[in-house]
Amino acid sequence: MKFIKFLFSKVFLLQIVLAVIVLIVLVFVTLKYLEITTNHNQTIEVPNLSKFDLDIVDKKLAEMKLRREVLDSANFNPNYPPYSVIDQFPKPGKLVKENRKIYLTLNPSGYIDIEIPKNLIRKTQRQVVPTLVALGFQIGEITEKEDIAKGAILELKHKGKTLKAGDKLPKTSVIDLVVGDGSL
Repeated sequence: MKFIKFLFSKVFLLQIVLAVIVLIVLVFVTLKYLEITTNHNQTIEVPNLSKFDLDIVDKKLAEMKLRREVLDSANFNPNYPPYSVIDQFPKPGKLVKENRKIYLTLNPSGYIDIEIPKNLIRKTQRQVVPTLVALGFQIGEITEKEDIAKGAILELKHKGKTLKAGDKLPKTSVIDLVVGDGSL
């Protein structure tokens, strides 16, 4: 009975009202503090950095008070200059806060070198051509040479030079094939 009287007493009700007022003031002060320290409603539009060299990107981002981080190079894209930006995150036009990092993917200087696989010599042209194309090479001239096996690969050539297993060529290089004609 005393407990119920205490719950409805002036002292307890006054304490509850004071606690609610302190809580409201604390929430209000915290929200104002966060609004000031997080630059609320102060955003910068991310520029389009596509096809720009890193020197130009650094100048642009410094002017806008943004930072950059290079993620990695991608596969070579001939539509973009070497060492230029081919992708970025956040995308152009997005709104970000000051000092935000913009993540960049760069175009490498050229195609990567791919190793000529082993065991292509004496395989059929039907086996070798898809293998080379899958690796990213282009098939150039196909010439026939006297040999017992018709359609068997006798040599691989690039710009007149005979290739061996393990040699490396840039992706999209043209490889000429010398195949047997089956005449012997």
